[in-house]
This record gives sequence, C-alpha cells and structure tokens, in this order.
Amino acid sequence: MSNEPRATARDIAQEHLHAGDPLGWFESLYSRSAGDTSIIPWADLTVNPNLVSWLDINNSTDLGLALKVGCGLGDDAEELAKRGYSTTAFDISESAIGQCRKRFPDSFVEYVVADLFSAPSEWKARFDFVLESYTLQVLPPDLRIEAMKCICSFVSPGGILLVIARGREENEREGKMPWPLTKKELLLFEDHGLQKMTFEDYIENEEPPVRRFRATYRKAVK
Repeated sequence: MSNEPRATARDIAQEHLHAGDPLGWFESLYSRSAGDTSIIPWADLTVNPNLVSWLDINNSTDLGLALKVGCGLGDDAEELAKRGYSTTAFDISESAIGQCRKRFPDSFVEYVVADLFSAPSEWKARFDFVLESYTLQVLPPDLRIEAMKCICSFVSPGGILLVIARGREENEREGKMPWPLTKKELLLFEDHGLQKMTFEDYIENEEPPVRRFRATYRKAVK
C-alpha cells in the first residue's frame, strides 16, 4: 500500500483532533473519497483475512445475531452474513454507510449510521457475536477505555467478542496512526464481564510486516 492514503487520513484526523472533534474525521475522509476508495487506507475491498481464518477455524452451526463495529465499506459484515449470521453493521460515517448500500444493493446486512459512544439502547446485550477489527487502533488513546466499555455492552450473555488489532509492547512508541494496542489495554475487556478465551500474537505478512493481536472473549452467563 502506498503511504499517500495513510498520510492523507492522518492529516484529516489531525485537523479534527486539533478542533476538538476526534470522531468527525471519519465522515470527512469518506465524503472526500466520493467513491474513490484509493484514498481510504483500510479500504481493501475484500474481507479481512484475519477474520476469514478465524471463522474457518471456529466454524459453528450455532449462529445468531452478529454486529460489526465500525464497518467501513462493508466487506467483513458481508462475510458474516454469508456465513449465516443475521448481521447488523454500523459506522459513524453516513458516507461510508451510503457506499456500503451502493456496493451491496441486495445485501442481507442491516447497515446503520451510528456513533459507538451513543449507540441504540436496544443493542445492549443483544448480539451473539461482535466483531471489532481495526477501529480501536484509529481512536485516540484517551477514548479507548470508554470505547471498549461500549463494545462490551453489545455482547449478549454467553456471546463472543472477536478483537483484531495492531499490537505493540508497552515500551514501544505508539508511532503514527493507526496506534497499535498493548496487551495491557486488551485486559480492559475483562473488566466488563468478559472472559478471555484465546489470544494470538503474530506477524501478518504485509509490506511492511504488521504485528497483530487477535483475541476472543466470552461474556459470562449470569
């Protein structure tokens, strides 16, 4: 991937951060793209291979309601629907959701414009499977604690949360956005009624290679 799209996204993000609007840059980026997805760094227009490999290993016939957090252009949500989940996908960007609906006009996915921090109340403890991939790492660190709490709230008792993110050690610098998460940060999921089931720390063969964390959690049944 060229560094130019990532640099553009970082510039737009910084403009909004300096203006005290840490979430507004998502709509600015998607609306500026006007359908030209080449300026969106994460828009590969294909399903995330880290999700595919997890689903292949954890193949289940016990499917239910799924939620994709920060769905972007919809590829991961479409994969969940293809696998048999009744899928809802949301993004804070109205332009992103518009592009999802345009790309997948006959989709079974329910695409919703929503803010993670003020999501519909009916989503609380509703979903059997929640996917968070690459959203936390583009949020400023001071928003992550509340974001993780919100994500946990979507998981139904006995439900599963799958988290995929860039990873780093505590003593490594965060660098530029996307900001990798640490293992210590991921522990916060366990403060909100979730139990860690699996944790993987691996290098994904990208150019350059990227360190990934992939973790699954289950919410306790009261």
